[in-house]
Amino acid sequence: MKRLLREMAELLLNGESFVAATIFDKTGSAPRSAGSKMAIRADGSIIGTIGGGRLEADAITRATDVFRSRSPLIHSFNLTGEDAAGMAMICGGQGEMLLDFVDAREESNAALYREAAAVLDKGGKAWLITALGDPAETSLPARQQCLVRQDGTVLGKIDGDPGFVTKLLSGPGKLSIHAEMQGDRRYLMEPIRHGGTVFIFGAGHVSQKIAPLAETVGFRTVVLDDRAEFASRARFAEPTEIMLLSSFSPLPALDIDGGSYIVIVTRGHLHDKAVLEQALRTNAAYIGMIGSRRKRDKIYEALLAGGFAQSDLQRVYSPIGTEIGAETPEEIAVSIVGELIKVRAGRERAQG
Repeated sequence: MKRLLREMAELLLNGESFVAATIFDKTGSAPRSAGSKMAIRADGSIIGTIGGGRLEADAITRATDVFRSRSPLIHSFNLTGEDAAGMAMICGGQGEMLLDFVDAREESNAALYREAAAVLDKGGKAWLITALGDPAETSLPARQQCLVRQDGTVLGKIDGDPGFVTKLLSGPGKLSIHAEMQGDRRYLMEPIRHGGTVFIFGAGHVSQKIAPLAETVGFRTVVLDDRAEFASRARFAEPTEIMLLSSFSPLPALDIDGGSYIVIVTRGHLHDKAVLEQALRTNAAYIGMIGSRRKRDKIYEALLAGGFAQSDLQRVYSPIGTEIGAETPEEIAVSIVGELIKVRAGRERAQG
């Protein structure tokens, strides 16, 4: 999201308007998560993705009308099971998509997107609020947008009932993208936050289930493996990133920081140990390793003999995942992603 916002700001600073496509109010299994966003340029090229397939094609087609009218458009969609199959989804789903004309001639737009990217650079939070009105109603602008920072300061302006905006910020929209009506105005509120990056070591069956599930709850995912037939786009759909390694040891330089989550699900004990040994030298927020307690203890013994301390090993979540009696790859993925959500929520509470 940070890169997308930065590229949107760059387009505006260069005098190029675009259409921002944003998924919201979904039910069922819509592509990626509600809040998926991409920029559509006047030539039909895109930056970012909302999941590919028919929905993305529809967005690009309808953007032509938005460029012509220079007014926002809300498009309702209903994906069939066949549509979903072409987009690496389990089933169909329905929802809405905002196609918003972002005008480069309005200097406030560039400032707003640049500030949203800066918020993510600093690991902060903000809320992007878009107010849409009836074009026939002239008492208020048809489209307004502002960014509310975590400290309550506002960049931009939205006319109307300030109490209603406060309600949006304190209600369900505080946690996830949320749309609500008041009179003839519709308010779309998008949380801007860095959901964290999950580095998944190993590209087997469990990884195939973890990556898309983690994406739906706001994580960026990177899958790493040393087997080209496994670390492939045929197995992992966009937006999951794929890295083909020459070896699990040593690992290449990775952008692992305090907002990173490491999931170790390789094909063998030796690879797990090699990754864990290197993971413990990072300041990742989460390190989890799959396997039985017996396997874990053997790896721990080797690491202790190699100079690691017991306090280092206490950082590791192993066996990985919340205890739900998971057995299948799908169930294991649910338990792992559930644990990731729990750790992330704890960090956010601690950060205020």
